[in-house]
Amino acid sequence: MNLRRTKAIARKEAIQILRDPRSLIMGIAIPVMLLLLFGFALTFDVDQVETVVLDRDRTQLSGDFVDRFGSSHYFKIKAHVSSDEALQKMIDAGKAQMGIVIPHDFSKRINEEGVIPVQIILDGYDSNTANIIQGYAAGLVQLFSLELFRKPQYRQSVKRNLPSVDVQTRVWFNTDLESKNAIVPGLIAVIMMVIGALLTSLTIAREWERGTMEQLISTPIKNTELILGKLSPYFIIGFLDISISVIMGQFIFKVPLRGNPLLVFGASSIFLIGALGLGFLISVVARSQFLATQMAMVITFLPAFLLSGFISPISQMPKAIQLVTYLIPARYFVAILKGIYMKGIGMNIIWVEGIFLVLFGFIILMISNRKFRKKLV
Repeated sequence: MNLRRTKAIARKEAIQILRDPRSLIMGIAIPVMLLLLFGFALTFDVDQVETVVLDRDRTQLSGDFVDRFGSSHYFKIKAHVSSDEALQKMIDAGKAQMGIVIPHDFSKRINEEGVIPVQIILDGYDSNTANIIQGYAAGLVQLFSLELFRKPQYRQSVKRNLPSVDVQTRVWFNTDLESKNAIVPGLIAVIMMVIGALLTSLTIAREWERGTMEQLISTPIKNTELILGKLSPYFIIGFLDISISVIMGQFIFKVPLRGNPLLVFGASSIFLIGALGLGFLISVVARSQFLATQMAMVITFLPAFLLSGFISPISQMPKAIQLVTYLIPARYFVAILKGIYMKGIGMNIIWVEGIFLVLFGFIILMISNRKFRKKLV
């Protein structure tokens, strides 16, 4: 391989990028925009659940029970109603996600029996959110029961209904249970996959459409020199995108980076080579800038977004889909970034995923080298 010819191709591609501001905008502005958009808009946190209350008891004790929900940042008391129809109407209209129905003998039965059912009505339109809300509500009810037990006037009536096992939960790695701590690292992986492929998906297609491919074919340059020269400027842009993404995650989204930053950049560089190579391969096959762009979006965004473990755990997917995810390189990169960001793990843990990323980049570059032919047809 002739390094001089490789540098010449890289210089030519860099000049082309500088002359076409759209490439720079797509390469730098789009990752920033996507990170801001998805980082702020996409969240799995559930708080400020709009709640409507039907209190038929209207006593100090039932008021204390409702206040337990109102004082929690997970719930927001939207309204108090006087009938089942009014409560149902608010939930049907989407004005409330949860309803609390307190029976008329709430205080009396607690004093006499120590236990009384309270109805919690949930909007199950989003099943995952409903499950989370149900867990929050059950925890608050249990906490209210424990507080009653500490009061002498209720101790005898509620003692026999308390659980005999005290569960103490400790959350590792994401102690505040904030979804952004998992979303932002995974989002970086998805963005790098999409942008890396998009950047280089136009390289060869642009040469064909502008009629400059004939000039390249007539030169003594080899395939490997052309590929490396074409990819080099885009690798610099991609590495800049990685740096911007890490900085934004640290200072804008306040996502803690518990691991070694050098591991983040090292793994990202390996993954970026594969993503750029995939875009080059798409450009070789498509020979049209429009078709290459569409192919790059379909081949990279959908698999990286849905099958990498970014949105939903791979373990929860059907077995057949789980097998398909092994072919998605973003799966390994998402696992690496989440491990470094949230757990602070090192190469002794992520070396398997690192090997898969190396294989991905090597295989893609080999296929690109074989597929590209210096011929007009």
